[in-house]
Amino acid sequence: MRKKISRIFGNIVKKEYPSFLQHFINKCYVNYFNIDLSDFKDYKEYKSLLELFTRRLVKERKLPSSEFISPCDGCILSYGVSSDFKAFSIKNKEYDIIELLGFKPNKQMNFLNIYLSPKDYHNYHSPCNMQILSARYFCAELFSVNLKALSLHENLYSRNERVVLECLSDDKSKFYMVFVGAVNVGKMEFDFDTSIKTNMPNGADFLKEYDNVYLQKGQMLGRFLMGSTILILSSDFSFDVNEGKISFADEIKIIK
Repeated sequence: MRKKISRIFGNIVKKEYPSFLQHFINKCYVNYFNIDLSDFKDYKEYKSLLELFTRRLVKERKLPSSEFISPCDGCILSYGVSSDFKAFSIKNKEYDIIELLGFKPNKQMNFLNIYLSPKDYHNYHSPCNMQILSARYFCAELFSVNLKALSLHENLYSRNERVVLECLSDDKSKFYMVFVGAVNVGKMEFDFDTSIKTNMPNGADFLKEYDNVYLQKGQMLGRFLMGSTILILSSDFSFDVNEGKISFADEIKIIK
């Protein structure tokens, strides 16, 4: 039912209403979520809520010289190292890494969870110079992954629809980026492979492998519809960060 509702919601937000009504809808959304549009076009410039949700930056953000950056705007909810291949979504609530990735890693994984709320910029970017080795899609549920839902339920990330990218940095450090769908966030897009379709009727799991997909740090990777969560996991490096608000292009310190 959640997947069907999300598809219906997606069709509603794509609709372009008469300009006076669309301006009103956009303004209400911006005011309700207290969205800062200083890096974006004015709310009147968006012809639908979908355009507003997936708005692009008009002010370029300067990339730091650091190796690794935040791929998105959002909030770091948790980070650390897994134990028995379990990681924390938030304090005292775990998710299963083996179930999440679809295989058992050789080592425990360092993890970082970034939550994108409905007010955030919904595009995501490459966190470093990297090669994409594969994309694995899991056709699953679409539970909410907001703070309230995470506080009530275990293992939400591993139960939800998701796309797992296997990535390799310039120095051959391997890491995984997991894009987690949620209710009203059934659609995830990836610019390097537009054939990846999520929350489709009669959808099925798949694995796609790539030979020559390279992205530069900060390059556009794709987008969510509405907010959701990006997880970054690696056994080759750990994270030296603080929980709380983070923005695309902010440095994420990693330790190898």
